[in-house]
Amino acid sequence: MQIRASHILLSSQEEAKSVLEELKVGRGFAELAKKYSSCPSSEQGGDLGYFSKGQMVKEFENAAFSLDVGDISEPVKTEFGYHLIKVTDKKD
Repeated sequence: MQIRASHILLSSQEEAKSVLEELKVGRGFAELAKKYSSCPSSEQGGDLGYFSKGQMVKEFENAAFSLDVGDISEPVKTEFGYHLIKVTDKKD
């Protein structure tokens, strides 16, 4: 199985929670990724494209593969920082 996900990479859990609050009141994920994310994927609104298990760091992968399409994760800590992850598609 492959999933397509977008993410917003932030430096602190507090920052991630703040951005998550903006998402909960209806701000656009891609818009916030472009504004706040420190990952180069921010240029594409945080879109990481399709990936399979084994391609991402474990914490990110576990969170991403547990989400349903359209869901947004709570902040996920990895060696890179704190991620907010949104799954946009799944395919076998």
